[in-house]
Amino acid sequence: MKLTESLEKLTSGEEIKIAALGDSLTYGWMTERGFLDYLKTMIQTKYPLAKFKILNRGIPGDTAKDGLRRVESDVLRLSPDLVFIQFALNDAYTGFSAGDFKRNIESIILKIRESSRAEIALLTSVALLNPEENKIADEFYNMISQCGERYNLPVAAVHEYWSEKISSGIRHSLLVQSDGIHPTEKGYELMAEAVFKLF
Repeated sequence: MKLTESLEKLTSGEEIKIAALGDSLTYGWMTERGFLDYLKTMIQTKYPLAKFKILNRGIPGDTAKDGLRRVESDVLRLSPDLVFIQFALNDAYTGFSAGDFKRNIESIILKIRESSRAEIALLTSVALLNPEENKIADEFYNMISQCGERYNLPVAAVHEYWSEKISSGIRHSLLVQSDGIHPTEKGYELMAEAVFKLF
């Protein structure tokens, strides 16, 4: 489950287009630098010959159902070589069941595969401080993992990476804004580190 073609293009200097479909965490809510900004720098550093564009198609408040609705206009029309798919928390807290969420993620994956040769990577979202809220989020993150296994796709487990960093001593409060969910720039940097593991 590796991004074989994308990594070859980055290494060789062949042009590559990355489209990121997601919610406010992809968008980079209320910060100057979101995770895609940090990721761009990380990729440039590791692959000095790389010629790539990252197209941010994150919309605050979106669910996987919204992503499915706009995958044609916001992603496929761009003819990307690689697509990130990042949803979960809005789905979890706006009445969607984990099963509904999984079906919508699967539909996005299938639509991309039917209409393009783009590689796909799935992303989870952040770890939450409240144990009960985390339990709910984990149910949705588990659906992402299941989709990764079923469709042989790489998964960037952002929430697990955050949890590791918190366990090592980084305070959760330094990673999130006042709402306790949206990342600060430090939180987005850690999100980028988790995604960069795929590269």
